[in-house]
Amino acid sequence: MSTQKNEHLRERKILVAQPIDLNGKFIGRDVLAIDTVDAGVGDTVLVMTEGNTARQILKDDKIPVNSVIVAVVDGLDVVE
Repeated sequence: MSTQKNEHLRERKILVAQPIDLNGKFIGRDVLAIDTVDAGVGDTVLVMTEGNTARQILKDDKIPVNSVIVAVVDGLDVVE
């Protein structure tokens, strides 16, 4: 819970997401993302990381956001 939040984000849940590779190993740096799918701790999620697309998904041009959680991933099949 933050002590101060942008007025356009007040009703939004912000989660910490960490990128993973195809084997589920953590890679890269954590990102803060607005949750749009009611994701929870331990869920594998799909994160959209492009500001304009994020604002379009949230349907609010005034939200200062770059990353949005758009799906919970149920499974992953790697085809080579």
